[in-house]
Amino acid sequence: MKPQVRPATAADASAISQVIIQSLRQSNALDYSPDIIAQVAKSFSTESIRTLLTQRQVFVATIDHRIVATASLDRDVVRSVFVEPAQQGRGLGRQLMATIESIATEAKIEILRVPSSITAEAFYFKLGFRKVRDEFHGAERTIIMERPLTSL
Repeated sequence: MKPQVRPATAADASAISQVIIQSLRQSNALDYSPDIIAQVAKSFSTESIRTLLTQRQVFVATIDHRIVATASLDRDVVRSVFVEPAQQGRGLGRQLMATIESIATEAKIEILRVPSSITAEAFYFKLGFRKVRDEFHGAERTIIMERPLTSL
């Protein structure tokens, strides 16, 4: 079945949390230590996701009504783009990013920013984002990237 992208609801919080934590533990673990993964995972508990749903525009991608990916927009910043490891490489991240870019363009956002993990840097680069700088939160490296949005 074709993936569907829709706005997330509070009822999705647990499934979103599971997708993010599974992705952190499998995909991001290749680039970050177990301590960093554990620390980041704490930020994505079901309760934390419920709070984020009130602060950001959160989207999910579903296959057969099952949440398999998520991404959010916080003003001009793309946040929390995660795809279930078994579904990675199938275009779900690109589909979510297209949705976010469309919303950002409608909101007249001129530059879209993303704090990328080491793991996702190549993904964002393929979408036209360019590195601005590195930020470090303790031992955790985040790559700040941005992409100008143009109106058609």
